[in-house]
Amino acid sequence: MPKFGLTMQEGTIQQWFKAPGDLVRKGEPLFEVETEKVLYEVEAPATGTLALRVYDTEATVPCATVIAVIALEGEDAAAIAARYRAQGAAAPTPQAAREVRTSPSPVRAGNVPVTPAARRAAKDHGIDLTSVRGTGPGGRITREDVEAVVGGHAIEPQPCATGGVQLRGRRRVIAERMLESIRSTAQLTICTEADVTTMVARREQLARDFPVTYTDLLIEAVAAALRAHPRLNATVSGDRVRVHDSVDLAVAVALDDGLIAPVIRSAHTMTIRQLAEESRRLAARARAGALEVDDVAGGTFTITNLGMYGVDAFTPILHLPQVAILGVGRIVAKPAVHEGCIVPRRMMTLSLTFDHRIVDGAPAAEFLQAIVSRLQAEPSPAAA
Repeated sequence: MPKFGLTMQEGTIQQWFKAPGDLVRKGEPLFEVETEKVLYEVEAPATGTLALRVYDTEATVPCATVIAVIALEGEDAAAIAARYRAQGAAAPTPQAAREVRTSPSPVRAGNVPVTPAARRAAKDHGIDLTSVRGTGPGGRITREDVEAVVGGHAIEPQPCATGGVQLRGRRRVIAERMLESIRSTAQLTICTEADVTTMVARREQLARDFPVTYTDLLIEAVAAALRAHPRLNATVSGDRVRVHDSVDLAVAVALDDGLIAPVIRSAHTMTIRQLAEESRRLAARARAGALEVDDVAGGTFTITNLGMYGVDAFTPILHLPQVAILGVGRIVAKPAVHEGCIVPRRMMTLSLTFDHRIVDGAPAAEFLQAIVSRLQAEPSPAAA
């Protein structure tokens, strides 16, 4: 499993382009891997015959772990695959895989690979995986192996109705992460309405000089508010909370098969023009499928905007390991009290979801009001 970025620790195999026994050529696509919602095609490192696929699709594998073996010209692919299976486990390192090619004695690895379906089945039935004998390639434990232990009475999933769509790829990753976010945090959402008449006027003025969106102005306001309320600019790992000095804002971008949130690094140091340029660049790369792992990893706070879809308020789900996320609704003209008079104003609802384990309601509300104050403030001449 290759390592595509400094933050990548593991990857999920989404599809294989070659089956065992197929000829492969160096440089042609061998398999597709997903990490942090980014898809990569991995090229074959050598020409030969695919002797063995150690992991199936949807398996999540740590970086630098062997996931396939290619028999080079003159090597016996079947013999290599047989020796590999004789280990009873997947070789954890490239060095172990090389030993398999030439050693008549099996090289034992430390961990038995388990398919995601088998792991879920074992959890559902309370089965200790160390007691299960794997029959898959490389000794991998499959769902069928777990079902055999429980007597073959596991409930089979019902086939999808005509037209049903299986969760896979980016959609499956999103589903798993959303469930994990809900299960592992105490999420609370608070909402407020902001008078953004000034922000609308400012955007119209700035747009005469360069392309700028309402989201860009929100990014600017959120970055400044996070500097004043740093406990919202934090991530959590286990029982440790890290408050970050740099405001690295993840901004959700809608794609055909879900959302992805590229990160604007050090957003608090940028002018509105720089923010608009970086936001536009990342969004274009996201829609073109050209983002790298490091483009989407390491965010400290997320903004997600559904205003363009006519949504007023909603409850965004935390993007782990962050402790807060801001949902942005549409801008709508409505009567409001302004300077003692009822007049038409441009209003927008903001929805802040936060982890109540880490942040209490009062500081979260203060942070939300800080954003509103900045959106409503008259900009200084140097702000652009």
